Amino acid sequence: MHENEVAREIVDSAIKVHSALGPGLLEGAYEACLEYELSLRDLVVKAQVPLPVRYKGASIDVGYRIDLLVAEQVVVELKAVEKLLPIHAAQLLTYLKLGGYKLGLVLNFNTIHMRDGIKRVVNGLVVPSEFPHEQSSLG
Repeated sequence: MHENEVAREIVDSAIKVHSALGPGLLEGAYEACLEYELSLRDLVVKAQVPLPVRYKGASIDVGYRIDLLVAEQVVVELKAVEKLLPIHAAQLLTYLKLGGYKLGLVLNFNTIHMRDGIKRVVNGLVVPSEFPHEQSSLG
């Protein structure tokens, strides 16, 4: 399955979870329910994946974790905050670069409508015209 297809499944799953639970819970509750929803769709999901920092050729484990890694392709960073800030997308872009991944999603469940809490972030991925406002890095 292509990254964009996986991302569509993740977004649809997040909307289902948000519709069932609503805003106001802790991030961990949304993570567990989203992981379960994605597993129902036969997607391989890994939670809290260690992400070492690479510095001057060394791999240094400093405790960073990817919230969810779906189908070994899409990194999901979950939030339950009042508002997504540019730093959230920047953090995910750094994770994508450190892990060598192309596509990630920041999902903020603390919104009235889930669609307002979704941010796609790309790292060297060709951006389809249907997502012209993505955060990306091509370097």
